Amino acid sequence: MRRAGAARGSGALAAPYVGWMAVFIAVPLLLMVVYAFTGQEGGFTLENFTRMLDYAGVFGRSLWLAALATVICLLVGYPLAYALSRERDRIQSSAMLLIMLPMWINMLLRTYAWISLLERGGLINRFLGLFNLGPFQMIDTPGAVVLGMVYNYLPFMILPVFTVIQKIDRSLIEAAQDLGGGSVTVFRRVVFPLSLPGVLSGITMVFVPSVSTFIISRLLGGGKSLLLGDLIEMQFLGNAYNPFLGSAISLVMMVIVLVCMAVMNRFGEGEEEVVML
Repeated sequence: MRRAGAARGSGALAAPYVGWMAVFIAVPLLLMVVYAFTGQEGGFTLENFTRMLDYAGVFGRSLWLAALATVICLLVGYPLAYALSRERDRIQSSAMLLIMLPMWINMLLRTYAWISLLERGGLINRFLGLFNLGPFQMIDTPGAVVLGMVYNYLPFMILPVFTVIQKIDRSLIEAAQDLGGGSVTVFRRVVFPLSLPGVLSGITMVFVPSVSTFIISRLLGGGKSLLLGDLIEMQFLGNAYNPFLGSAISLVMMVIVLVCMAVMNRFGEGEEEVVML
């Protein structure tokens, strides 16, 4: 009886959360699916999906720039996370504070700051002008969009990798060293395989927001590097108002994200066994 009462009590406490999820998650997703398969004149149709072929370039550009930003974040974030994991606690705390400090500022303001740095009359071009270099066209380019993605999402790569490396049992590393493994061998056979969960988590946390961003591409790309987020925003709020096409694009993008996450999780299975090879 007590267990039944406790279960009813837990259900009552969870009711507000379930209601919140139903109203703000399940219902919008259901509406998106309905709109995606509905024509502008009503009725079931697949026209919204066939029209997306006109925007194949936008899909390809979004996936390419998001993948490029993710790779750069991994190449920069993993060595930094690994180096910090070998430092003293005080240095780690200070470094984590510096990494997280920009995240306390609104993303829009942080992106606006890069405009003043990258524009033709910005600080970077003015500094290069002291050496008779430039001015270079850095703003309104795909490179500026990738830079904005890396700057905004790099902490999402560093933190999970650092956390996982920190939790690696030091006795495993010491055992590998006692067996004659050098620094490179220990890293390749022990540290890196055990850090794969953090790597895959970081890849997911960087790629997913990068492929769907629209603020960064609009401000730093100047509308010249149209991404999926910009395309969806145009269908709901822009001049090309078409919520049916926007819902179809959103649904396809959600499927792409879910597939990427499933692939990452699939590759993450069995990472413990890799160490034994």
